[in-house]
Amino acid sequence: MRTFRAARPRVLLTVLAAGTLLLATACDDTAKPAQDHAAGTSAPATGVGGTPAATARATGEADPALKPFYGQQITWAACPADPQAEKAKIDTSGMKCGKLHVPLDYADPAADAIDLALIKYPAAKPDQRIGSLMVNPGGPGGSGVEMVEYGAKDFVGTLHDRFDVIGFDPRGTGGSSPVVCYDDKQHDAAEQQDEPLDPAERKAAHIRQSTDHAAACQARSGKLLPFVGTRNTARDLDVLRAVVGDKKLDYLGISYGTYLGALYAEEFPQNTGRLILDGAVDPAQDTLDHGVDQQVGFEKSFERFAADCVENHADECPLGKDKAAAAKKAADFLDGLHDSPLTAKDGRKLGRDLAWTGTIQMLYGDEKTSWKYLRVGLGMAMNMKRGDLLLAFADDYNGRDENGHYSPMEEANGAISCADAARPAPTPEHAKAAVDRLLAEAPLLSKGVTVDDYSEPGCAYWPFKTQEKPHTIRAEGSAPILVVGSTGDPATPYASAESLAKGFANATLLTRVGEGHGAFGKGNTCIDRAMEAYLTEGTMPAAGTRCT
Repeated sequence: MRTFRAARPRVLLTVLAAGTLLLATACDDTAKPAQDHAAGTSAPATGVGGTPAATARATGEADPALKPFYGQQITWAACPADPQAEKAKIDTSGMKCGKLHVPLDYADPAADAIDLALIKYPAAKPDQRIGSLMVNPGGPGGSGVEMVEYGAKDFVGTLHDRFDVIGFDPRGTGGSSPVVCYDDKQHDAAEQQDEPLDPAERKAAHIRQSTDHAAACQARSGKLLPFVGTRNTARDLDVLRAVVGDKKLDYLGISYGTYLGALYAEEFPQNTGRLILDGAVDPAQDTLDHGVDQQVGFEKSFERFAADCVENHADECPLGKDKAAAAKKAADFLDGLHDSPLTAKDGRKLGRDLAWTGTIQMLYGDEKTSWKYLRVGLGMAMNMKRGDLLLAFADDYNGRDENGHYSPMEEANGAISCADAARPAPTPEHAKAAVDRLLAEAPLLSKGVTVDDYSEPGCAYWPFKTQEKPHTIRAEGSAPILVVGSTGDPATPYASAESLAKGFANATLLTRVGEGHGAFGKGNTCIDRAMEAYLTEGTMPAAGTRCT
């Protein structure tokens, strides 16, 4: 299941310079984005720390101007045919699709509106139905519709018996007025370009790419850009809650979806039901520091993968027999593709950045799932000079299908990230500290990084300037919130889950001991039972619970 995306190792030089590393992806305003959090000009005035200040205008159902939106009815019908789902033999016959009408600008609801794409997997046991379970898979930019359509098996059992599982594409993504900047050929051209190794050339390339990308997004989607932030999506989520008839929101958010859930709890604490925030993002953390933590997390995961390859899979491991040297051997090979790229069957080149992207994509999983495919992909590339499998992994990360068409995910990722938090340029001291830590703790993934890569603020060339800032979310008055963290999560390190849970006024932290990003759908019986018990019965796991 796709969740938060991670910044590309070499593009980290650009991403961290932008200061917008996604919580699983980073956002800078270049043609190669990453990710984080979002809001728009419709966001309320902010107080100390970026938290919403009191406004004269009512919000949610209390706002008379929003009555038509809260009072609408969704027309649920059979979902349109999806050739990809049919090819994968996914049965969607029991699912229903619909649209939700929401204001473009919550500060002026009557001015304009957009429709959000919805999907519903109706409860298998209607007589035992509790209500709706809203879900978000991460990103930002991930499709909630696809999460339900392609991930239905993860809900089969108690959750699907008791809930209508509802996914939606957040504004600016998927089928919900997606942000559009480039066409497929332009995306391909951008992905084929490795970042320059020379710092001065890299900075010039970043400025050029950022300027061009911002202009393209403004030209094609300028009307949307101020309003795709996560605070507005949280307001959309409250409209959806009311329209489907739920008094309280029951919600499962993964990765970036934890930020959406946290903002919802901040905006509408009185409407929170049972919220699970899995693979947590720390909304108070500086984006540069988060990016460094994430990069270190992937370095550690990469090292563990390489050691496992040598120690436990020697018959198929291309990394030699020295466990201590295995990770460097793989990194040296990937770096060498900058000057000696491999040619895939379709004629595209697998250079350094795409190869690293494919590698990072497979580190989202664990030793029981995606690591085995990464071993095969590296073996094909290193021993047979065939890079097609690593390129396929990178395509999956980048949202490129087998026909060369890109999903709106990357464009949405950058736009939402730049709408979510103001990102001033770090001080020279902060930038030096970040570089020193990267070179000490993530030398393989951060080779060549310099302080000069941090000379500009994040989203410097983006046409919309947000007032949102990172801040601790307390959500005073909310129902109890379950935060879930995994000790080996490279994309959203475990410390983020600890910080998010500690920041809430009413939350419990549940720990999964293991590799990979997120805990939901990982086959951990302890985690699954704890989540089901909380969602269906309201039973919170005991504080300090650790699932192995």
